[in-house]
Amino acid sequence: MNWDNCISAERSGKYKSTASSRSEYQRDYDRLVFSSAFRRLQNKTQVFALPGNVFVHNRLTHSLEVSSVGRSIGNLAGEHLALNDVNKSNDAIKEFYKYELPYVISAACLAHDVGNPPFGHSGEKAISYFFEKNESILKHHFSEKEWSDLTNFEGNANALHILTTEYTGKISGGQTLTNTTLASILKYPCEAEAIDKKFKHRKKYGFFQCDKNQFIDIAKATNMIEDTSNGEMIVYKRHPFVYLVEAADDICYRVIDMEDAHRIGILTTDHVVECFTNILADLDNPNIKVKKINSRLAQLKDNNEKVAYLRAKLINGLVSECTEIFFKNKDKILEGSWNSTLMDDLENRSAAVKYADEVSIRLIYNHRSVIEVELAAFNVLSELLELFVFPKLKTKLNHIEEKTMSLIPPQFIPANKNASPYQHIIRIVDFIAGMTDGFATELYRKSKGIEIAAHR
Repeated sequence: MNWDNCISAERSGKYKSTASSRSEYQRDYDRLVFSSAFRRLQNKTQVFALPGNVFVHNRLTHSLEVSSVGRSIGNLAGEHLALNDVNKSNDAIKEFYKYELPYVISAACLAHDVGNPPFGHSGEKAISYFFEKNESILKHHFSEKEWSDLTNFEGNANALHILTTEYTGKISGGQTLTNTTLASILKYPCEAEAIDKKFKHRKKYGFFQCDKNQFIDIAKATNMIEDTSNGEMIVYKRHPFVYLVEAADDICYRVIDMEDAHRIGILTTDHVVECFTNILADLDNPNIKVKKINSRLAQLKDNNEKVAYLRAKLINGLVSECTEIFFKNKDKILEGSWNSTLMDDLENRSAAVKYADEVSIRLIYNHRSVIEVELAAFNVLSELLELFVFPKLKTKLNHIEEKTMSLIPPQFIPANKNASPYQHIIRIVDFIAGMTDGFATELYRKSKGIEIAAHR
């Protein structure tokens, strides 16, 4: 792999491009904005339960902000690579890095969470737990690799599934995105059985068994490096653009989660201001004028405005710092030997960043309201999975089960009449994971008789 051959404008579904005023990568961005999977993020939990009258981020607003930050990172990285690292005689490659890389990174940032189920990461755990607790009943229907997919349900793998699957009655190739954009979301380019938390690229997994061929096509088209140290398991090293997408996500959630926690009263203004200003001072960036920032801060009387001002300064500083780390490690990143992330590298050198992360874990992610979301996820998703999974694996259904299965939209029913149990169940999991928090909760309440469906 090199900076010249790690890009491919070929699309999933093998669609050929037609003439347009937009570039291939601009089209990726636009297709994602108008996709149903992206729109559904507006009613999916980021961290805090979605309240009626206090603003906190949902998955949609988070993804939009990550995309904005990713565009900035892509601009800085693209200019640097075009000037220093690509074939100077290849004008098309130089043009890509100067003008198109920001679209790739911002599009991948839009897509990075489309596979997340209702109720945030709690939803992932709930889906995995359902299959774990029903192992004695369900496991014999699946191969070991298929069972690993289900008991380690992963939103990143589900994102690739949603973006590339040919749903019944719908266009082939899924969203028909370019291989470059798809490669940029593959944070964990391995199968579920290869998970090994000692390695960043194997901390989780990146594709379901049913999407193995699509994954390999993407990896080969973008010349991703195969990790051959794992026997027969499918493992690749990360595509270099993944680090830029990941950094944009890491920057946003680390900063914005604290801003949301302040807005709903979990963290005090003084606590957040201290964390943010300490990180700014710790960055040691000559463009960050700490005295000037503190002077401006003193003029602000509104506490939310103070936090918002520091949030903007901090994100800008972290973007610069992460891109510098990328430049310093670009050779190792390209060859697949760098076992870190841009923000983890910064955290290892900055006590202020590490402290802010510890604050988030202790006071935000373990707050009562977050735990309540986790409990809701386990109850709601477990009941919905039980409602649909068990009947799907039976050869003969009773009247109620037949009515229940009729609730599954046709697109989630495999067109192949000889589909395996795994192919059927992964579509049901896809159906449930695609639900918004509100829809999942409503269906749960109606199925349990807590709420009676109104006539329409």
